[in-house]
Amino acid sequence: MQKKFVLALDQGTTSSRAILFDREENLVGSVSREFPQIYPQEGWVEHDPADIWSSQYGCMTELLARCDVAPGQIAAVGITNQRETTVVWDRRTGQPVANAIVWQCRRTAPLVEELSKDGWDEIIREKTGLIPDAYFSATKIRWILDHTPGARERAEAGELCFGTVDTWLVWKLTEGRAHVTDPTNASRTMLYNIHENRWDPELLEHFGVPAAMLPDVRPSSGIFGFANLGGIPVPVAGVAGDQQAALFGQGCFKPGDAKNTYGTGCFLLMNTGREIRRSENGLLCTVAATLEGEAPQYALEGSVFTGGAVTQWLRDEMQFFHDSADIEKIAVSVPDSGGVYLVPAFTGLGAPWWDMYARGTLTGITRGTRRAHIVRAAEEAIAYQSADLIAAMERDMGAPIRALRVDCGATRDNFLMQFQADVIGKPVLRPAIRETTALGAATLAGLAVDFWQSKEELAAARQVEWEFTPAISEERRDALLRGWHNAVRMAMAHE
Repeated sequence: MQKKFVLALDQGTTSSRAILFDREENLVGSVSREFPQIYPQEGWVEHDPADIWSSQYGCMTELLARCDVAPGQIAAVGITNQRETTVVWDRRTGQPVANAIVWQCRRTAPLVEELSKDGWDEIIREKTGLIPDAYFSATKIRWILDHTPGARERAEAGELCFGTVDTWLVWKLTEGRAHVTDPTNASRTMLYNIHENRWDPELLEHFGVPAAMLPDVRPSSGIFGFANLGGIPVPVAGVAGDQQAALFGQGCFKPGDAKNTYGTGCFLLMNTGREIRRSENGLLCTVAATLEGEAPQYALEGSVFTGGAVTQWLRDEMQFFHDSADIEKIAVSVPDSGGVYLVPAFTGLGAPWWDMYARGTLTGITRGTRRAHIVRAAEEAIAYQSADLIAAMERDMGAPIRALRVDCGATRDNFLMQFQADVIGKPVLRPAIRETTALGAATLAGLAVDFWQSKEELAAARQVEWEFTPAISEERRDALLRGWHNAVRMAMAHE
């Protein structure tokens, strides 16, 4: 049977998706399912690993049925995933020993403070490219081992597996035959030496993570194992963390190419080629998706913890609207935010501030403030946070970004994209295929099995659907950013 499609599994923070792409990179079909978020106490976020798997597996099987595609028509499976989220399970039974600790969770902030007091900040930054934070996996693994009865002893005996979500999905798809990850996910654990491209023994010892728990690290494009789809073995041939997958999917193959993804968080990445560029402005150096046989590629990254998640908060907790699609209509119902700024530091602030204890702040409220002003301020906050990342990245690179490529669900919002162009003073390019995270996973998998032949072939197929150009004066832009930075300082005033 002719291989006609590549299947991308896109496992996100709040939903799982399965997407089919054909040889022309057309999106043939897509199925998405939300799954429960678990908040045991303030600042804690968990997922049930069974929910992650069942939602992802359900999407996959429904998609193939809807599109009338047989497993034999799938050339390869590519996986992209929420990064840093930590799963620990029994190697023999495949049963998780605890809920997954999500990347947003702040429970391990005291452990990070201990690292700083003990002088480990610089060691971690030099080895991993990361700024120590509860965001990353290392302290989450330690927390699970320290707080789950018997877990540490079982881990040291080789009975437990650790994985980020990609590893968990490959394990499940291959029925426990493959315990693997790729460098993009490994580099987000705070345990991986990006210079030596291996798990770092010194960091493992310091965090108390037994090496026996860790998955094998393989190139992002290559055979990781074989998924059992209806009795047909289909190669899992591409794996990359969601942001590096989006960088690849956007065709950012050359140093200086940059993209911003607007999902639950916002993530700005710039390709730096083979150079590990150390940031002096609060950004991270991370590993970019790399093909088998290629020299390692790297990227600068800035992370906004709360991007599209602010929309969910307005919908679910504040009940300002019932459908997230209404947010743009409400935002444009007023000419501006009326001086209102919302800093959505619900789980602290990421780059370039890195303040674990900053909290959400609403400023500039008057008697005339209406729901629409707050909704608009929330939308604007997404763009302001991304503008701060771009400014930091430009300082690190010593050169301006020429244009910003954007992707993910919130890019449908024309108001947000136009406001983004306004506050950065640069064109914003929205691609014809906005699911570039899934496309990145698909193309990594497809290249590994010769479904596609080269990066050049992929780049030639990229199309821009719309270009948003700045439409406000420099004076207006400066005034808006001053107001935003005043609000950020208030959010950080927690001493």
